Amino acid sequence: MTAPSLPHLIRVFARIGVLSFGGPAAQIALMHDALVEKEKWLTEQDFLRALSFCMLLPGPEAMQLATYAGWRLHGTVGGLIAGALFVLPGAAVVLALAIGYAFYSDLNWVQGAFLGIKSAVILIVLQALLKLSKKALATPLSWALAIAAFIAIFAIGVPFPIIIGVAALVGLSQAHKGTGLATPMSHVHLPRTIMLWGALWSAPIAAAFALQAEFLTDIGLFFSKMAVVTFGGAYAVLAYMTQEVVQNYGWLSTAQMIDGLGLAETTPGPLILVTEFVGFLAGFQERGLGLGITAAALTLWVTFIPCFLWIFAGAPYVEHLARAPRIEAALKAVTSAVVGVIANLSVWFALHVFFTTLTPTPFLGTQLPVPVPGSLSLAALGLTVVAAILIFGLRLSLPLVLLVMALAGVAVQGLAM
Repeated sequence: MTAPSLPHLIRVFARIGVLSFGGPAAQIALMHDALVEKEKWLTEQDFLRALSFCMLLPGPEAMQLATYAGWRLHGTVGGLIAGALFVLPGAAVVLALAIGYAFYSDLNWVQGAFLGIKSAVILIVLQALLKLSKKALATPLSWALAIAAFIAIFAIGVPFPIIIGVAALVGLSQAHKGTGLATPMSHVHLPRTIMLWGALWSAPIAAAFALQAEFLTDIGLFFSKMAVVTFGGAYAVLAYMTQEVVQNYGWLSTAQMIDGLGLAETTPGPLILVTEFVGFLAGFQERGLGLGITAAALTLWVTFIPCFLWIFAGAPYVEHLARAPRIEAALKAVTSAVVGVIANLSVWFALHVFFTTLTPTPFLGTQLPVPVPGSLSLAALGLTVVAAILIFGLRLSLPLVLLVMALAGVAVQGLAM
């Protein structure tokens, strides 16, 4: 196959970036239609092998799949173009919405719209949980890992990276004996690739540290750590991010975190763009609009530059890694644990949307959020029922569901006044 021209590649990936609503499943389907069915740039086998590789990596698998496809077609330049076009349209929209949120979130109609969106988000996370559990929980061990992960993060407060690490070790221990990682390969270009992208990744953090910008240094280091542990997609890591951002750093409130996820659901691009919202709002509340935009830019940089590192370092080894059974076993175990983490996120969201007051109750060294029955929000409960009908009954598209729910929330807020 002849590689497409760069202008043609730019047009196709720009279209994918603008239309990439609906989360990873919809985004991957959109890319499959464009790259395999219409343009025939990749074979079915190429596409599935690349997708399996991207599922092995931390970070947004759909964005990394786009980057890999661009790399296959036009080398590093093609990968940069495809990856950037997948992220930038959604990033621009999230920044605009975050700025609007910072200035106007106190308005009653805005609060109503967010109540409707948050009610839909509960069902969206639940839908993601059901889809993943059908694929991941096929054995007693996978169920045990999912349940253990839920208890560990919800009831004990075990950090997300530890859960992922332990699950990976369990998976490695279950791999069939005699199945090594794979036969050795040449790694001539690997050190140079790692050094280049590692330097790009760390440069703004080093600059912030040199300028004694403590807040920006903390932002850069925290979201860099996030970029390394985001196995299982954005839903899996949200509970961990919320725990750190709300409880440890105090950058945002729980309600603001939920609002941020609702905003990210309404935009194209990877859902992990919610990190941009968090970075902006943390900076805005620290020292106004300028620091907010700077923090958002830094957050984007340390979230997505690692994605290019993973792809450009690993892409030459895709077929090689596909024959590594121990890696596959570790990934399956991690995916099972991720089901439990997302279940925790579902419970956490529901509690904070349905109840206006939660009492922290000591339990095994952590604080369980126990709802106060009298603080139940009937409006939120009713809106969630409507969202369930739209998503599971009528099976409407995600953008349409969010629009309808935002309008329903405004109407409910208006009736309450």
